[in-house]
Amino acid sequence: MLTFKYVILMTLMLDSNYTIVNFTKNTMLYDWVTVTDVVMGGQSTSTISINAAGNALFKGSISLENNGGFSLLRHRFQKLDISQFNNIKLRLKGDGKMYQFRIKPSRFHQYAYIYNFKTNGEWQTIELNLTDFQPAFRGRNLDMPNFSGNELEEIGFLIGNKLSENFELVINSIVLE
Repeated sequence: MLTFKYVILMTLMLDSNYTIVNFTKNTMLYDWVTVTDVVMGGQSTSTISINAAGNALFKGSISLENNGGFSLLRHRFQKLDISQFNNIKLRLKGDGKMYQFRIKPSRFHQYAYIYNFKTNGEWQTIELNLTDFQPAFRGRNLDMPNFSGNELEEIGFLIGNKLSENFELVINSIVLE
């Protein structure tokens, strides 16, 4: 006779995906934070909200005034063991602009591992190989190896195209595969 605990363990072992987030109308955003260049004297603005369809809506305006030019949406969570995963799959709808997806094995790292992607104005499923994420700090690539970690504690989206522009990114889900 199978015990309930054994069935759950087998289910987890057979599931090759882990959903970091699947936004719904009931998703609480208390652990999603926007950070803009205002921290350095810039004038960019951004917000995060849940839209009528139940997706996350990251939107704002990028200003180059006072050496500004970026906005970041960051999500921190309890450290995950990601050793069994190779990819991150993003389901989103952008505005045709270039964005950066960012991962950190520890929230205490000053640098992040980044992957740039372009949106096309339609719903997209973007699959990113974890080993393709490159280390960067404040817009500069670092002379370090690409991501090869087994842990994940922070993810984020950044826009910083060196343009004064409005932006809007609708996010449905983020899944490890």
